[in-house]
Amino acid sequence: MSDGRMIFEREREDLARIVKLIFERKNTNVAGGNFSFKTTDQTGKEYIIMTPTMMSEAYLGEVSPAQILVVEPHTRKIIDGVGNLTREINLHEAVYDTNPEIKAVLHAHAPNSMFWATAGLDMPNLTEATQKIGYVPVLDFEPNCSTELAELVSDYMEKEKLELPNMLLLNSHGVLISTPGETGIEAIHKALQILDTTEWNAEIAYKQTIFQSLGLLDGYYSKGKQVGTIEDLKNHNPIYNREEIFAGGD
Repeated sequence: MSDGRMIFEREREDLARIVKLIFERKNTNVAGGNFSFKTTDQTGKEYIIMTPTMMSEAYLGEVSPAQILVVEPHTRKIIDGVGNLTREINLHEAVYDTNPEIKAVLHAHAPNSMFWATAGLDMPNLTEATQKIGYVPVLDFEPNCSTELAELVSDYMEKEKLELPNMLLLNSHGVLISTPGETGIEAIHKALQILDTTEWNAEIAYKQTIFQSLGLLDGYYSKGKQVGTIEDLKNHNPIYNREEIFAGGD
């Protein structure tokens, strides 16, 4: 505390609001989810701002800024915050270590995306709002919170040299989003936007799959063009729109 204020007060207030918003939108559930972003103090020393364990099961997404943790990377020392560190810290650290440009990591149990993850199917990426994240693959299964899961994710990210931002499906476990940004706050807001828009995309991809099965479509369509088929889905061929992305916004 300094002058009666928490360290990184603004950052922790912001993350607490994001936790509540994600729960209100039903983009995660009481089975878990954990969110973090990087920040630095006035000397340039780096810290991770992170949700505490039991954020979902015990607190149902209602956490105060004081419960958001300030964590020293790799030592995993809690500098400030009321609560304990999630065991999923090893996954977050493994992701950060793959690319210094990654400023935020978001893991959630978004229901429509979980359908694809649990089915072991890559998610067809069809909407304009999600085009920038490209291919959305599902990884092999490893138990949650395990070192094996952290190694699986980091090995994949390093091998594929994934561009940012990106999203991975963790088999039977949820989504993992990695984002860059000028600040950690900017990056976590980008991750929130990706989480929300990919949930819409996941439902749209599911419905296009059904329409193909019914013979109403002959493939997956994005921006007016066919970008894949059910056979591509079965064979894990990437399904996404590779055209140049419009840089503007609404």
